[in-house]
Amino acid sequence: MKNAAPAVLALMGLQFGYLLGGSVLVETVFNWPGSGNLMILAIFRRDVPVLSGTILVLAGIFVVINIVVDVLQALLDPRMRR
Repeated sequence: MKNAAPAVLALMGLQFGYLLGGSVLVETVFNWPGSGNLMILAIFRRDVPVLSGTILVLAGIFVVINIVVDVLQALLDPRMRR
């Protein structure tokens, strides 16, 4: 389990990014309020500041999640600390 944990963590971090990207499609299809629906409305209304802000927030969340995954990998596997 200890040997497989870093690879599993890396995969979970990447899957979280796919979930963020997929939220746009799911929220549009099911008409749920959220960041994906906000992005679609901003695209149709040509509201560039709202679109830029939403993309910046989602990209920031993705970067923070990847940093957390990297730190957890370094804590679990001492070989990755170098």
